Amino acid sequence: MSREIHRVASLQRDSSLWRRGDDVFSRTSSRFHDEEDDEEALRWAALERLPTYDRVRRGILMVEEGGEKVDVDVARLGAHESRALIERLVRAADDDHENFLLRLKERMDRVGIDYPTIEVRFEKLEVEAEVRVGNRGLPTIVNSVTNTLEAVGNALHIIPSRKQAMNVLHDVNGIIKPRRMTLLLGPPGSGKTTLLLAMAGKLDKELKVSGKVTYNGHGMDEFVPQRTAAYISQHDLHIGEMTVRETLAFSARCQGVGTRYEMLIELARREKAANIKPDHDIDVYMKASAIGGQESSIVTEYILKILGLDICADTMVGNEMLRGISGGQRKRVTTGEMLVGPAKALFMDEISTGLDSSTTYQIVNSLRQTIHILGGTAVISLLQPAPETYNLFDDIILLSDGQVVYQGPRENVLEFFEFMGFKCPSRKGVADFLQEVTSKKDQEQYWCRGDRPYSFVPVKQFADAFRSFHVGQSIEKELKEPFDRTRSHPAALATSKFGVSRKELLKATIDRELLLMKRNAFMYIFKLVNLTLMAFIVMTTFFRTTMHRNVEYGIIYLGALFFALDTIMFNGFAELAMTVMKLPVFFKQRDLLFFPAWAYTIPSWILQIPITFVEVGVYVFTTYYVIGFDPSVSRFFKQYLLLLAINQMSSSLFRFIAGIGRDMVVSHTFGPLTLLAFVALGGFILARPSIKKWWIWGYWISPLSYAQNALSTNEFLGPSWNQVVNGTNETIGVTVLKSRGIFTEAKWYWIGLGAMVGYTLLFNLLYTVALSVLSPLTDSHPSMSEEELKEKHANLSGKALEDHKEKNSRTQELELSHISDRNSAISGVDSSGSRKGLVLPFTPLSLTFNDTKYSVDMPEAMKAQGVTEDRLLLLKGVSGSFRPGVLTALMGVSGAGKTTLMDVLAGRKTGGYIEGEITVSGYPKKQETFARISGYCEQNDIHSPHVTVYESLIFSAWLRLPSDVDSERRKMFIEEVMDLVELTSLRGALVGLPGVNGLSTEQRKRLTIAVELVANPSIIFMDEPTSGLDARAAAIVMRTVRNTVNTGRTVVCTIHQPSIDIFEAFDELFLMKRGGEEIYVGPVGQNSSTLIEYFEEIEGISKIKDGYNPATWMLEVSSSAQEEMLGIDFAEVYRQSELYQRNKELIKELSMPPSGSRDLNFPTQYSRSFVTQCLACLWKQNWSYWRNPSYTAVRLLFTIVIALMFGTMFWECHGINVCCSTIHRCAKLWFCSTSCRGGADSLLPGKSSWHVFSFSICIWTGCD
Repeated sequence: MSREIHRVASLQRDSSLWRRGDDVFSRTSSRFHDEEDDEEALRWAALERLPTYDRVRRGILMVEEGGEKVDVDVARLGAHESRALIERLVRAADDDHENFLLRLKERMDRVGIDYPTIEVRFEKLEVEAEVRVGNRGLPTIVNSVTNTLEAVGNALHIIPSRKQAMNVLHDVNGIIKPRRMTLLLGPPGSGKTTLLLAMAGKLDKELKVSGKVTYNGHGMDEFVPQRTAAYISQHDLHIGEMTVRETLAFSARCQGVGTRYEMLIELARREKAANIKPDHDIDVYMKASAIGGQESSIVTEYILKILGLDICADTMVGNEMLRGISGGQRKRVTTGEMLVGPAKALFMDEISTGLDSSTTYQIVNSLRQTIHILGGTAVISLLQPAPETYNLFDDIILLSDGQVVYQGPRENVLEFFEFMGFKCPSRKGVADFLQEVTSKKDQEQYWCRGDRPYSFVPVKQFADAFRSFHVGQSIEKELKEPFDRTRSHPAALATSKFGVSRKELLKATIDRELLLMKRNAFMYIFKLVNLTLMAFIVMTTFFRTTMHRNVEYGIIYLGALFFALDTIMFNGFAELAMTVMKLPVFFKQRDLLFFPAWAYTIPSWILQIPITFVEVGVYVFTTYYVIGFDPSVSRFFKQYLLLLAINQMSSSLFRFIAGIGRDMVVSHTFGPLTLLAFVALGGFILARPSIKKWWIWGYWISPLSYAQNALSTNEFLGPSWNQVVNGTNETIGVTVLKSRGIFTEAKWYWIGLGAMVGYTLLFNLLYTVALSVLSPLTDSHPSMSEEELKEKHANLSGKALEDHKEKNSRTQELELSHISDRNSAISGVDSSGSRKGLVLPFTPLSLTFNDTKYSVDMPEAMKAQGVTEDRLLLLKGVSGSFRPGVLTALMGVSGAGKTTLMDVLAGRKTGGYIEGEITVSGYPKKQETFARISGYCEQNDIHSPHVTVYESLIFSAWLRLPSDVDSERRKMFIEEVMDLVELTSLRGALVGLPGVNGLSTEQRKRLTIAVELVANPSIIFMDEPTSGLDARAAAIVMRTVRNTVNTGRTVVCTIHQPSIDIFEAFDELFLMKRGGEEIYVGPVGQNSSTLIEYFEEIEGISKIKDGYNPATWMLEVSSSAQEEMLGIDFAEVYRQSELYQRNKELIKELSMPPSGSRDLNFPTQYSRSFVTQCLACLWKQNWSYWRNPSYTAVRLLFTIVIALMFGTMFWECHGINVCCSTIHRCAKLWFCSTSCRGGADSLLPGKSSWHVFSFSICIWTGCD
């Protein structure tokens, strides 16, 4: 009720937004008359009599299709009702979405209400970053220390900075208009992401930024850009344990409904005044979408529907360790996470990665309809947009090297480039052309002026020419006229920092934390089992029947108390890893203003308290009386209460350390160090009187000193220790306490308990402050080679680099030297001979497979549904051949078995059942020899992150080339491979981690190919080599693949919805249908003519349209829906064709060994000896540790600090005479130091990535 009162009061304050009169709502109202039945009229009349603020919460909803209509509270719509309503409104996203939006717009138009719109302008925008050039950018220990000292010197103005400036964006100007879709294109490194971040107000504060970005004429400081606009990152950061629906629902709950509620109030008021009756379904949807604070909103169901996520809505998102949705679905979740909010401007960065062209088209089309009809603003960066997707956009922005080459209507972009002398070929996608035309390697092929010789046109020349082009002049003229701020709708720009009240935010984060605790129940159970095990150990070690109440055994009892304290403290250590793993998602959501830091930290603390009661209870209840502590019930519960407080303090401490460290390695280093300091100064390792005066301050700030005093006084001041020691006036308990320097007053129990509560509050407060002010740990000063920086400056100045020209010509000559006639490569190669493969010879080999089947044991879930077969057949007898010099595309819809077939042929399937015949140049395939002559380029691009490109190739060649190849020839071969795949300029670049640092996605793809090529294989498998790349990067990779084929190798690629030019770069196609059957195996043909002719001859298949992508058309006409509609089986059609018979004859021919040939045979199992393998791995690990200062340098610092700390603590502790107590101290010292040192060493840097990389190397390189 209080929430409703607050909302009503808020509406009364803000209603002026929607009651400005005709200057805001410019249209006139009109009456709407419709026939209605009496019962429905009565219901509506009853609703109309309600006050406005009650009326907007109620609506008339059809319970079932064609069923009864009932009066409902829209804030309490159930999940079933919400989904049924969305299903009626948007039954099919492709067909019904636009109609749904038009119905929303029509309702607003009737009463003259306009949707708020935003126009974004950026003028003279410049962004500059500081970069380290050359080897200084490599993260070695020496460079790390040097750079740190240099940064300190720069801050003190002692020494000048040696970092060089690099323009990320240069003199960028433009206008993003509402109701228009803008496509942002550009090659890698062009500044697309930086421009999107600048427009969204999310640029890194360490960047130097000049110029201005305005929304409706308002500067960024006049509103809250994070809530006005939504930036959708290209990186997918989500909590894997949540389902898709839960992820989107949480986002919607935190972002709130914006001004939808105020707009609905005004809409209801005007409709009532005009006696207008709205459509019931539309009315319920608008009312439900305007009510905030719901755990599952109707907007969530709507976004799930239009993004095609409704089929996986209740599936876990997943992560590296948890199976979940696919990569493409995860990308759509990232998009949906922001679409469920009320943002009116969208800046979307590469949202199509991992999606096929049809899905991308459907999503972009839905966005286009929303932008056009509801007046939104959108800038979208896409990778390889298909022609049909490209045509959905109204405007184009083309960036290259941080400069705007073109910005304006899509219809004028080709006119501009023809004005510059470049023309897009007829069978080339315009988007692909735009991303290649500014590239030095690709530009010449598009030159169209025959009367003038070609010369390279740098980016600056394009940018200058655009300013004189009529579109550029029009934008410049419009920018000179300031935006009329009186035209800005008062509801367009958000001015409040968060979308909902603090109470709602806290409730949302508490609900999410409870959900995650349930999903992570195994971890808490594991901790409980661990505590139970520790309790069993301690109660059997300190058994009461073997200990007595005297001073000697009192010290042992004191040890039992310390063991309990130590166990409970270490129990909180698990918070360290759990917290660090959650931080990337937290930082993303914090920066998007989903919630403040305190709303995140409070639930993580409060909800752990009940678990603490159980964990500590298990330990205390099982050990207290078995050990033989004081039998007083009050002291039993006092120990329980104290250990509860200690557990809470420990968990809070390690959460705080994780919040400060923000990195797994750093946190796991400083966590044990802090624990070590607290334990060493806690009064047990060194008694208080023995602590040096320069360390006594540490005793008084150590939480464990108070805990030790409280636990000890609670036990040893009990009745069972009241017996007086002979010859003294002190009890046994007091004597034991004094022997260890522990206070003997009973008040110290309450002082210790109070200290634990105080430290718990302090650490949680500091944790909250840390998460409020700190940012994720990233390298804010990237590195690049001198060549790259010079080229970037040359493009800015318009001057070409001569040495780059020479290198480019050498590369082109190398490429041309390997181009030969494809037909001769297919038919004229003798499989027994050798062909020159760069500087090393190799034997061209063919791979054939006949009636190959692959099956797995029938899943239990399918057996439960009534399936009786024992095995599930995934490949149903496929046949084909892959030959030297022939580039084969392996294609098919999802579930067709493309990757399964390739894995079977490559020998990567270790489970299941394989049947059929597989031969290599006529001899049966043997996996132990096949791995030596084949390569496999994985889609995930697995590489060791802490070595350079050149070192990665050195390592691969070292292990995989035969021992008779000496070092010089090996290096020459590596150099030629680097030239072939265009990696020479990146030889010194660090590989890095995907999406974090190092190489771009396209560069990593080329490195993956190069790593396989330096093994000099005869057969190469490539899994999705162009996925996740833009058109230009994909063209570079395909040029690399083509060059590889032209050396005479056998190359097979799985490919998913390629562009026209990429598809037609393949020689042959192996097309599969869902279920694991081939439906076309043969040549693609010139302009795909052979493929098109084959399918168009099938009765009922529609002809391909002019300019349509043959790959897209082929998948569309061979889909399961087409099979059902035409009543045919494409697999059977292929088996009855002449093409099938020719392929069978070819397979039979290639399955016979050529005369004079011999089977593959190697004298040893591995290419190199065990000693060489060890040396290579040692060399690689050396560089990996040396270039990982966050791990190695921190460990070194940790060791130095431990040594200094213990050295000063135990300084001359034995004096002249060595006694028993001294020996005890030394034993405690070694126990403490080795325990914490081992804890710090337990986390290896990049351990999981190194294991994955090592597994790949072991399979394909022959490493033991």
